[in-house]
Amino acid sequence: MRYPWFVPRFALSLAPALAVGLALAAAVPAAAQAPERLARIRERQALRVCIWPDYYGISFRNPKTGALGGLDIDLANAFARDIGVKAEFVDSSFPALVKDLDADRCDVAMFAVGKLPARVAALDFTQDVLVSDIYGVATKASRVVREWSDIDRPGVRVAVQAGTFMEPVMRERLRQATLVVVSPPRTREEELESGRVDVFMTDYPYSRRLIDNADWARLVPPPAPFHRLPYGYAVKKGQRGWLARVDAFVTAAKADGRLRAAAARHGLEPILATP
Repeated sequence: MRYPWFVPRFALSLAPALAVGLALAAAVPAAAQAPERLARIRERQALRVCIWPDYYGISFRNPKTGALGGLDIDLANAFARDIGVKAEFVDSSFPALVKDLDADRCDVAMFAVGKLPARVAALDFTQDVLVSDIYGVATKASRVVREWSDIDRPGVRVAVQAGTFMEPVMRERLRQATLVVVSPPRTREEELESGRVDVFMTDYPYSRRLIDNADWARLVPPPAPFHRLPYGYAVKKGQRGWLARVDAFVTAAKADGRLRAAAARHGLEPILATP
């Protein structure tokens, strides 16, 4: 190969090594690089994690003790340990999620965030962690809703929590029943117990809260898949290196059993995402 006259002779001897070095650098995954976000986390010695503290089995704050528990509390603490810092939990919610990440209130959202189209457009997501369908919850004494086919009927009042993925899904799918959107400080349970609604729609993790703790509640499962939605962890849009680092943690937690063990502790093994 002939080189231009202006290439120094010593550079020719370095050309093979330089080519190998460039190839290796190109092959280094984004997760192995040190993005600015990771540097700031290590500087402050805290991984700020947005959670919804009313998400039973996922990121739930015990009203009696104030202690946080759930699969994503366990996984957030594990992720922080991998980085060499502590997890610092920031209260958020599904309606506030995008705003909180964009405003840099937290580094990552870890509370089983459903991959709705609007969220995927506004945020970047890791691979799937969980996949859940929609379930109904009625009272055991209800004569209105006994099974899934009773839900979409004239006069039936169907509640959903504002900002959850059940809201747009049920708004589209219901043809005869009346949709009731419940916003804080009201809760779906209070609306159901009071008789103001006949059933409320939720996902598998939240349904466990009622089945585990309320002797008046009855799960109404769909007879066939109704609307299965994958959940992952979310970061602010455009942070490719940081997203890759979070995703690498998910990969590692799946491979070494930490994700499955946490799911088993919190009764969520049935909805683990397949690798």
